[in-house]
Amino acid sequence: MNKNNYCIIMAGGLGGRFWPMSTPSCPKQFLDILGVGETMLQTTVKRFEQLCPRENIFVVTGLPYRDLVKQQIPYIADYQIICEPSRRNTAPCIAYAGVTIKGINPDANIIVSPSDHAIFNLDKFTDIIKEGLSVSEQHDWIITLGIAPTAPNTKYGYIQFDEAASLPNHDKLHQVVTFTEKPPYDMAQQFIRSGDFLWNSGIFIWNIKTMERAFNTYLPEIYEAFRNVNMQTPYSTIENIYSLLQSISIDYGVIEKASNVHVIISDFGWSDVETWASLYDTHHKNDDGNAISGSNVITYDVKNSVIHVPHNKKVVLQGLDNFIVAESDDVLMICNRNAEHRIFKFASDMEMKSKNNNIK
Repeated sequence: MNKNNYCIIMAGGLGGRFWPMSTPSCPKQFLDILGVGETMLQTTVKRFEQLCPRENIFVVTGLPYRDLVKQQIPYIADYQIICEPSRRNTAPCIAYAGVTIKGINPDANIIVSPSDHAIFNLDKFTDIIKEGLSVSEQHDWIITLGIAPTAPNTKYGYIQFDEAASLPNHDKLHQVVTFTEKPPYDMAQQFIRSGDFLWNSGIFIWNIKTMERAFNTYLPEIYEAFRNVNMQTPYSTIENIYSLLQSISIDYGVIEKASNVHVIISDFGWSDVETWASLYDTHHKNDDGNAISGSNVITYDVKNSVIHVPHNKKVVLQGLDNFIVAESDDVLMICNRNAEHRIFKFASDMEMKSKNNNIK
């Protein structure tokens, strides 16, 4: 295994769309959302153990989640958990992790990945990442992974790619022409019909020198803020840096502006599992179209529903069609799948009611 291969896993999100499963004290990346027997973070780390030495896998998260990371990834060393003092989106997160890795290995070749995505064909995924690492090792390029779209989904970013292959013997590697973030439905339909657009997976690969140049060119204030940071930097200094940083995503701040971005057309089966709707699309469904996670669930005349309850909970449901049923931490939510956009309000109202009633 190449000792220069590193991975930055971003695990700082709050996952509020998965309430009541996901809460600020335990966001979705620390939960078994997919019902596979391990949390999304554990699955992600295991995925990259095939590509990087264990000691080269770094998890970026919020300070309140340090202990959760340690519990779920017991072998991880303290220096591999990079704790952000506040949430500033993905660009500062990646810059902070990147300079930390540079201080360890100035020849690092880095994969950047979210912690809460589902990958269904691990062998294909591993082969594509290896291809990306081999290219980024040799070229001053940012390599991103693009997913062939299956529907005009307006919740994903889209990547337009050049028809010509970027390199001989790399027929799935193409120069990126444009990025479009979450287009309207009609535009997404046009993208799919054109045949030269992909979904943006949010996974990319670059070497440390390419990363430095990109930040210095497109986000110089973030580059300057982190340039002298290393593992010995006091946390109070990191807090001061974060207090002055703008909140900006790596996609908007760097990837969409850079001219050296190339995409690998990828078909390993992917979902960002961002909402109950995407979980439903991703999850195995029974003959009634129900996606069930829970060992003791009995249904009668229930169809097209998502049911996610603890395995020790005995649940009987009757007469539901197109519903979400979810329980966690003594909160039970039952709502129509078409009302999923109201979940943030549900959570807010329940929090207010609990405070008023002095319920913890």
